[in-house]
Amino acid sequence: MPRQMLTDERWEKLKMTMLKMGIYDKPFLRQTTEGIFYRLRVGCPWRDLPSAFGNWNAVYKRFNEWSRKEKLMGIFNELIVEPDLEWQFIDGSIVKAHQHSSGAAHGQESAIGKSVAGNTTKIHMAVDACGLPIHFTLTGGEVHDCKEAPILVAELPKADYIVADKGYDSEPLRVQIKEKGAVPVIPRKKNSTVGNDDMDWCLYKYRHLVENVFARLKHFRAIATRYDKLKRNFEASVALACAFLWLPM
Repeated sequence: MPRQMLTDERWEKLKMTMLKMGIYDKPFLRQTTEGIFYRLRVGCPWRDLPSAFGNWNAVYKRFNEWSRKEKLMGIFNELIVEPDLEWQFIDGSIVKAHQHSSGAAHGQESAIGKSVAGNTTKIHMAVDACGLPIHFTLTGGEVHDCKEAPILVAELPKADYIVADKGYDSEPLRVQIKEKGAVPVIPRKKNSTVGNDDMDWCLYKYRHLVENVFARLKHFRAIATRYDKLKRNFEASVALACAFLWLPM
């Protein structure tokens, strides 16, 4: 039997959340879910899924259906309970898109772009003060952090401080953060005429919390390298990986 990821305690918590999302407790639900996690962890093609998880096509169809109906994203959002919103940290990370991830059907959004690394996707992530993911968006890898930041920040709950690196150095973004009632902790670039006299460098040192989340997510090989053709399927994979980080909480 291939190694599984869900203990009995975590499976019960996940199953209750799945029931809230309208996923029925059918026979082999745990087996199917473990198959999805197995593919997420090892990054194998769906056709190479071990038979211990059932028919590979049945597992894929279940994942694709949950993705299409945004149920996996709903599971992630449902598991976010009492996040510590005193501080919020935002950042972006590029993942390489495998050559098999290109060629999505016409009219289907892929969120794959060209950058110096070739075909890539960028994950724009926000985490709370405990270093747990609370929201993310996906774009092509060529999209600058500062360009996607207003969309990301607009979806975040109210916080006391929002911390980011100098890639987010933008006065309109600072204004947006202040309008949300938060204090922006974003260093200015070297050519800035304003300077960094107002920077809270002690708080800025905790920005590694968002980097740690990217490191943990990329333990899943299907996240570290993107194999999904459609944006919604890769988004569902990232949401499921983020949900897994919340299960012990």
